Amino acid sequence: MNYERLDSDKKDILIIDDMAINLRVLSSILTKEGYNVRKALNWQMALTACQTVLPDLILLDIMMPEVDGYEVCQRLKASELTADIPVIFISALDDVFDKIKAFRVGGVDYISKPFEFEEVLVRVQNQLALRTAQLEILNLNTELEQRVKQRTWELEKALQILQEEISSRQELQNQLLDIALHDSLTGLPNRVFFIRRLEKALNRAQQKSNYHFAVLFLDCDRFKVINDSLGHLVGDELLIAIAHRLQACLMPVDTLARLGGDEFGILIENLTDISMAIQLAERILQQLALTFKLSRYEVFMNVSIGISWGNKDYERPEYLLRDADTAMYRAKAQGRARYHVFDPVMYQEAIQLLELENDLRRAVERQEFIVYYQPIISLATGNISGFEALVRWQHPIRGLVCPVDFIPVAEETGLINVINIWVLHTACHQLSIWQQHPATPKNLTISVNLSARLFSQPDFIAKIDQIIDETKINPANLELEITESVIMENTNGIKTILQQLKQRNIKLIMDDFGTGYSSLSYLYSFPLNALKIDKSFVKRMQENQENMGLVPAMIGIADSMGMTAIAEGVETKEQLAQLRSLNCNFAQGYLFSRPLEQQLVLKLLAAAPQW
Repeated sequence: MNYERLDSDKKDILIIDDMAINLRVLSSILTKEGYNVRKALNWQMALTACQTVLPDLILLDIMMPEVDGYEVCQRLKASELTADIPVIFISALDDVFDKIKAFRVGGVDYISKPFEFEEVLVRVQNQLALRTAQLEILNLNTELEQRVKQRTWELEKALQILQEEISSRQELQNQLLDIALHDSLTGLPNRVFFIRRLEKALNRAQQKSNYHFAVLFLDCDRFKVINDSLGHLVGDELLIAIAHRLQACLMPVDTLARLGGDEFGILIENLTDISMAIQLAERILQQLALTFKLSRYEVFMNVSIGISWGNKDYERPEYLLRDADTAMYRAKAQGRARYHVFDPVMYQEAIQLLELENDLRRAVERQEFIVYYQPIISLATGNISGFEALVRWQHPIRGLVCPVDFIPVAEETGLINVINIWVLHTACHQLSIWQQHPATPKNLTISVNLSARLFSQPDFIAKIDQIIDETKINPANLELEITESVIMENTNGIKTILQQLKQRNIKLIMDDFGTGYSSLSYLYSFPLNALKIDKSFVKRMQENQENMGLVPAMIGIADSMGMTAIAEGVETKEQLAQLRSLNCNFAQGYLFSRPLEQQLVLKLLAAAPQW
């Protein structure tokens, strides 16, 4: 039998795993550290490798085809040739790994997947050191039998050194494991540690019916503002202060972890009901509402908290954390600095939202959108002066979907940009077709709503120019509706873009006026042509005469600034009469017409209705 080292200066490690990717990862880690690494995909290859060159250490995967890791280990230990070679098992976190069985069949340690670099090296180094120590002890014991009296002191000293080395390596291993399971900034347990604690709690809940626990997921509100304005060093100091304050709210048995960034997780155990978790959430919100006195600044910071009850029916600990995260986002949506308890309905809503997002992406690819047009009436003449383009989604299963149900998702995913440009191009193209019909008024306008996101695109103006050039419309007949959020985000940049649109004779309309953070200084600063009065004010104008004063004020603001006023949501003749009496310029709403498909617009124009 040939038993020669491939390299006498290198320790030889044999990896037995049927997954090529695991072989590559482990081989790369260990080769870089100076080990000689060989690989085997199954028991037969492993046996051949051992008969060729006897390894110093074997890394063995539990989940093996035909002959699993336990059986392979038993066969290795049953052979006189390989019985003394240390075997470290490899197991994924979600594998069914029987540690007792693994040690019973002869394993000396185990490594979890996904691999932690430091953990792999520590465990490999430790076992190689132990193996070396064991061999040295055997040699020393043989020599001790021959020269007991002469070498007693030397052997005792050697054994002491070996024991100190083993203890030192074990201590180093514990230190590295501690580093791998804790956050370097706050010193708190990290996500890996927290998941392991959740797993233990879940297992306990499944075994003991009277054991209950809860998970709190915390996310700092507007933490990015601190980082962007005061710098990351201040942000790190604030995270440490938050960690200390959270720890002060907890019992010693509770687990607080930093999950990443400005997110924290809390596991509270031995609860009687959910009210105990709610009380903790309220105490945390109260404590975090107090100012944080940092080394150079005083800042305010609070969190949004999601609470998930530790139901024993959960299959995995990650699902508990997922549901607490979902509840946290609901708390943020409701106004931040508050808590929300997870309800299974929220998970279904999240799934439905994800399905809607996926459908929306496909809708963009398949062009499932159509544009409807609602007439805008001149109150001075009673004639149609233009149309507002309103997008609809022709879903293959759900039918016609209104904007309120998919525009927020489009905004969040960034799909709004391509949808917006498509609607703008479609509306301009349709206007060019209508202008060739004799029933169409000479200066018929088309209004299109633009998302605030579109203004951040560097080629926005170029796309506008391209659409006008392709459709051959008169830019003076194009009206772009923007909300107040557009001009609030980047004042100087937006002002430049709006001036460029103005230079092209494109009209600009402030949409939903009065519903946002209206400021007269903003209105003076931007080249707006019209203000669109939100339908909520038009509705209240008739319901409550005391609130009617808002609409005259808005019309007055528009008139004083040389703008026209457009009232939307007009549904009754009484509202129309009131708007006329206030000298409102234009109106639209169901009183005149619902949004129409493009083929019905020419019929409406040919009928030449007057209001």
